[in-house]
Amino acid sequence: MLREAFRVLKPGGRFAVSDIVVRGEVPEQIRKNVLLWAGCVAGALQDSEYQAKLKAAGFADIGIEPTQVHEAEKAREWFKELGVDFETVRPFIEGKFVSAFIRATKPRS
Repeated sequence: MLREAFRVLKPGGRFAVSDIVVRGEVPEQIRKNVLLWAGCVAGALQDSEYQAKLKAAGFADIGIEPTQVHEAEKAREWFKELGVDFETVRPFIEGKFVSAFIRATKPRS
């Protein structure tokens, strides 16, 4: 999708989306539980992976601007219903999932 966006933009054109981004590492087993909690993070890329994919597609001036940090506390009851100890999971997810504006530019040359 990123390569196609790059292809159709004119030189100097801007790519901009709002998306869920993962900041830093989240253990796979915990990530699977979080994915069940919020389906919208199912395809969430880690911030560095998002940047790498944009760069690989040819984009420059890449920026990720968090607009909302999804607080772990909001998932406490949900994890309890799953039988997952929230206090064990919390350090791995606190501040990791964010809504963000992702922006990049197709170079002019």
